[in-house]
Amino acid sequence: MSPISSSAIIELALNLASSLNTNDRFDRLLDTVRKTIVCDAVALLSYHGDMLKPIALQGLSRDTLGRRFLVAEHPRFAALCQSKAPIRFPADSPLPDPYDGLLVDRIGDLPVHSCMGLPLYYDDKLLGLLTIDSLTPHIFEDIAERTLDVISAMASATLNTAFLIEQLEHQADHSQQVVTELTEQAWKRDGGELIGESQVMQQLKQEIDIVAPSDFNILVYGETGVGKELVARTLHQKSLRKNGPMVYVNCAALPENLIESELFGHVKGAFTGAERNRAGKFSLANGGTLFLDEIGELPLAAQSKILRAIQSNEIQPVGQDNVEEVNVRIIVATNRNLKEEVTAGRFRADLYHRLSVYPIRVPLLQERVGDIQLLSGYFVEQTKQKLAISQLKLTAQAITHLEQYNWPGNVRELEHVISRAALKARSRQKHKTIIAIDRDDCGALNTVSNDKLTPSNEVALTNKTAIGINLREETDHFQRQLIRNTLTQTNGNWAAAARSLSIDRANLNRIAKRLNIQVIKSVIEN
Repeated sequence: MSPISSSAIIELALNLASSLNTNDRFDRLLDTVRKTIVCDAVALLSYHGDMLKPIALQGLSRDTLGRRFLVAEHPRFAALCQSKAPIRFPADSPLPDPYDGLLVDRIGDLPVHSCMGLPLYYDDKLLGLLTIDSLTPHIFEDIAERTLDVISAMASATLNTAFLIEQLEHQADHSQQVVTELTEQAWKRDGGELIGESQVMQQLKQEIDIVAPSDFNILVYGETGVGKELVARTLHQKSLRKNGPMVYVNCAALPENLIESELFGHVKGAFTGAERNRAGKFSLANGGTLFLDEIGELPLAAQSKILRAIQSNEIQPVGQDNVEEVNVRIIVATNRNLKEEVTAGRFRADLYHRLSVYPIRVPLLQERVGDIQLLSGYFVEQTKQKLAISQLKLTAQAITHLEQYNWPGNVRELEHVISRAALKARSRQKHKTIIAIDRDDCGALNTVSNDKLTPSNEVALTNKTAIGINLREETDHFQRQLIRNTLTQTNGNWAAAARSLSIDRANLNRIAKRLNIQVIKSVIEN
């Protein structure tokens, strides 16, 4: 193969210079690579410490964009990350190919094929990899070294430019932090990444970028399973407090008699069982972020104490006379409509206004058009690692099946479906190197939407939809009936009822109080 021509270099440079955005720039780079080198697949991956993230690809299934490749688990990637020069792997290389089963035009295991990778360096820093694959063996052997050097230089410059633009656009005052942000061990362990390219997700990410650097209190709201905690962690990670602690509190799990102690701490001897001084969540979060999940479950008495702490930036541990100053940013999350809760008298209006300086709604999964395949790829890669499977993929039929469902359980339900499907697929294909998740592995996903109702669902919903449904009232009605029935079965024993419902007794009492449920015991004389 002849070296890359000067006209091709000029064309690529002009294309990159005229690109409107980063994605367009990457696409033009890959187009030029495929014009210069005959291949079946090409991918650009960014390097993040011990992980490679696909950011542009051609010839590979789209769910590959959702995957995150741990370098240590992929020998070919490991070799490329340790090399300063391009590597052409032998056609009969025994090293497993990370793209096995992921080529768009190839079903099943990859046969003997050509594979090479170009480490992309800028100022002696590894930015990422450019990988090129062909189903034709030995096709890369005659490519001139000069051609690969030029492609590497152009790709490295393109990737570095994209990183610099991202830094300037989003965090000019923290420009050196952006590229390494997702490589921090604590972030990867406790946080994660907002996967998605849909319009609503782009809007969500923009909202996060706008408010994260401020110290405003933020209300994150949305239905169960949409990823509110992940949004909260992303807000913290993008804030000026990212090097400080982020303390998580599940308000729904706090026993009512210990809420004040949990949040503000206590001193030794403050109450029975207080055998030593204990710092509260506000103190632990000092200098960082306090994330109050399920804030709508807090009783009114606790709400007033939190309001006082937010207003004065002071707390008073239980049993202590003097107050302590704290510097905490508050992020709260709820699946309730707090405005309605305020109207109903179940949530303090002054606290609501303090917490909702900048409200952020996390969209439903069914609103995120095009994101299901990316999220599926992300969860497939995670599941593959957990189950120690060499390669795991989704068939086209499985992806179509997943995309046709409306996901009432949102992202969390998708993650669970992928996990179950992987177990079923592995059981069916015990002796295969590539485990393929098929439609049947995903199980029956019965879509319920306005335009796709099954006959049984039509019957069940006809009367309700004719007059409209108030979700909160329906939920309260269901909870009220369930708790009453359980209390009846346990003869009014609250502790037994709480065990039967798998919740804390204090939480059960709080919910029952909100729903106006009482147990009246009477004495019957013979």
